[in-house]
Amino acid sequence: MRWLIALWAAVAGAADFDLLIRNARVVDGAGNPWFRADIGVKGGRIAALGRLAGRSADRVIDARGRVAAPGFIDVHTHIEGAVEKVPRGDNFLLDGVTTVVTGNCGGSELPLEAWFRKLERAGLGLNVASLIGHNAVRRQVMGMANRFATEDEIRRMQEIVEQAMADGAVGFSTGLIYIPGAYSNTEEVVALAKAAGKHGGVYASHMRDEGEKVLEAIEEAVRAGREAGARVQLSHFKIDNKRLWGSSSKSLELVEKFRREGVDVVIDQYPYDRSSTNLGITLPAWALADGQDAVRERLSNPETRKRIAAEMEKKLRDLGHEDYSYATVAGYKPERTWEGKTISEINLLKGRRKAAAAEIETIFEMVLDGGAQMVYHSMGESDVERILRYPHTAVASDGGIREFGVGMPHPRSYGTNARVLAEFVRTRKVITLEDAIRRMTSLPARTFALRDRGLLREGLAADIVIFDPERVQDKATFPDPHRFSEGFDWVLVNGVIAVEDGKPAGVPGGQVLRHRAE
Repeated sequence: MRWLIALWAAVAGAADFDLLIRNARVVDGAGNPWFRADIGVKGGRIAALGRLAGRSADRVIDARGRVAAPGFIDVHTHIEGAVEKVPRGDNFLLDGVTTVVTGNCGGSELPLEAWFRKLERAGLGLNVASLIGHNAVRRQVMGMANRFATEDEIRRMQEIVEQAMADGAVGFSTGLIYIPGAYSNTEEVVALAKAAGKHGGVYASHMRDEGEKVLEAIEEAVRAGREAGARVQLSHFKIDNKRLWGSSSKSLELVEKFRREGVDVVIDQYPYDRSSTNLGITLPAWALADGQDAVRERLSNPETRKRIAAEMEKKLRDLGHEDYSYATVAGYKPERTWEGKTISEINLLKGRRKAAAAEIETIFEMVLDGGAQMVYHSMGESDVERILRYPHTAVASDGGIREFGVGMPHPRSYGTNARVLAEFVRTRKVITLEDAIRRMTSLPARTFALRDRGLLREGLAADIVIFDPERVQDKATFPDPHRFSEGFDWVLVNGVIAVEDGKPAGVPGGQVLRHRAE
């Protein structure tokens, strides 16, 4: 009987919640106007939302003067190779991000289930979901071959995609400017999208073109999603041709036309006028086929080298540039002092004349030495703002987990969400606070079928960010990219405090989010 009395006393004295957020200005993620409320968290879930006076908790946070919102969901990231080294992901957490989707642009880990188990053993700071990438799948079946797939090869690739969906992939991604995906035809893309679509997966596409042929590229992506019965996410939507800056109205009109026709197509965007990818994209895709030895052989042949250079000069002119001063090195292991410098500047350091032809020789040498990660000033500010105004644009960084202080990466990995809230909501007033939060939470959650996240609702996962909308600010810049955002005072991941008083708390609360095939 004594033990029963002790048990009753313990139960009677137990707190109502593990954590109670009081006096919050709640922005629920659905686009609704903010309202004042308390939020009770228990067992990693939102247990109560409303007036909770008189309720108790093991821990209380006073959110007076601050906004409480769902943790941000970044659906376009590239964390492979870095999350294993920095599993907490501070640069995302301190920008309010609690969930990332990786495996974008056709690049993912294989097999997914083995990678998921590895991440779980590492102890994640973030929730992680992954797409299955076309380039990874094609490389496994066909290597770097520059040709269309045979029926048998397509069947084998479909089997890999289906296995990945069974392992928990949220969908299928393509990167159709990258090799070997650039060598595929639309029929191959459609066939593999179908393998994901029949299990409820999304089709996320880095399209074949984001400039002169962007309308054709949108048509191809929508065709793949429509025939696959899949939702379509058009990645990092932009106009990347200087001669065509200002023409995003046409590409957005086409997206909206397809939506009126009943196609579930949405887009994502990072709020900067510069992109970031590898140096190899400056070369024609055919020149990169069949691996590094084949590339070396082509560049050793005077006639082939001349042909590659001629195509590069034409592409440069077609993009509206006279030289490679728009291309800045973000990461180059053979010579770290070149990081932060443009190709034009590096070319002069090497004692060469100031001309595109000479800069192409510098690029050839860097490609042969392993290549480089680059930042390209490729977009116009008017297009960036117009795309952000479009109501079906999600905010996504296209960034990755960063080792603090290493290289000169694009600042989007540190400041994407803070920049939207500070620059485009508070300063320019391009969109409202409630709409900005919707684009960071419920819009990406519904597209990627993350059904228990993206909203502040009772019963959903307690991924919550608490911030001061007047103080939140991105600090990372292109010259000084390794700077964390400010103003995100508290971040909860599955009810675990991941950021406390603006600093990482050190307790891993993240999970692998496996999609369950429909």
